[in-house]
Amino acid sequence: MPRHRIATPVASSSPLLPPGTTVWLITDGKAGDLAPCRGLAAALGVAAQERVVTPRPPFSWLAPRGPADPRERALEPPFPDLAIATGRRAVPALRAVKQRSGGRTFTVFLRDPRIGPRAADLIWVPAHDSLRGTNVIVTETGPHPVSPDRLAAARRDPDPRLSALPRPRAAVLVGGDSRHGRFSDEDAKALLAGLERLAGAASLMITASRRTPDPVRAALADLAGRHGGFFWDGSGENPYLALLALADTIVATADSANMVTEACAAGVPVQLFEPHNLYRRHHTLYEALKRHGTVHPFTGRVEPLRSKPLDMTLAIAQAVANAYIGHRDALARRTAR
Repeated sequence: MPRHRIATPVASSSPLLPPGTTVWLITDGKAGDLAPCRGLAAALGVAAQERVVTPRPPFSWLAPRGPADPRERALEPPFPDLAIATGRRAVPALRAVKQRSGGRTFTVFLRDPRIGPRAADLIWVPAHDSLRGTNVIVTETGPHPVSPDRLAAARRDPDPRLSALPRPRAAVLVGGDSRHGRFSDEDAKALLAGLERLAGAASLMITASRRTPDPVRAALADLAGRHGGFFWDGSGENPYLALLALADTIVATADSANMVTEACAAGVPVQLFEPHNLYRRHHTLYEALKRHGTVHPFTGRVEPLRSKPLDMTLAIAQAVANAYIGHRDALARRTAR
């Protein structure tokens, strides 16, 4: 991956930041970290530069508490007005940008940096995290790139691979093994049995993750083929956004909080399949989403569930913009003295 990729904003609303504001997105390149950073940048209405950090040992081992790798080429000046980061290995890099810019760069970290609220000028955490502070934004769900504008565009120009399927259509978003737990054989059997029932009442539009075990992936492809549904085999354009935009209901596996959060923004009922070894923090989030009425347990049936979308991306972006403008004004006052 190139070190300095430009992420073009996809939101069509008016930019929240002053014209000419420069922005970096600092991650170690993981898709799960890039997605919330890109979503926040899009909501801010800026073309951000993506800086991928690759710290060498021992600096990679010492993150998040240790210093940044002094030879980290992704942190070359000129430094931006605003830096947004997430991920353990990005914490030292974000602190280094703050220091090397002489305090001029306003820093934002997404999720708990594990070293307290002083890790950045502004921090966003989900409500199920315990970090709190005067500079900490807390919401149920986090920023993501599935904006209303992008969904509307996908509906105006629908993916023909999906739009030809009879309604109702069920988007099926399948994850798999993660560092928090294994997607067991028992989980796979229960998911596939539920999807087999669902296929009798809805057209299945299935996408799997790189983390999905190969036997589960093969079974999903077979299921879609037998019932005249769609399974994305990696060829052609990624249909992920189109799946969300064209679905009448969504089934998502609970191993990925990012994936479930994005599904919650689509404006249709979200049915949640929960593996047995669900990450404890995710369980707290999903219970809150169930109380809100945004997600429902997966039953393998098309049910008349309430559609109660939940998307906090714009609210988080507005809080970031307000804090950044306050920081910029404070810098201007100090310069004028």
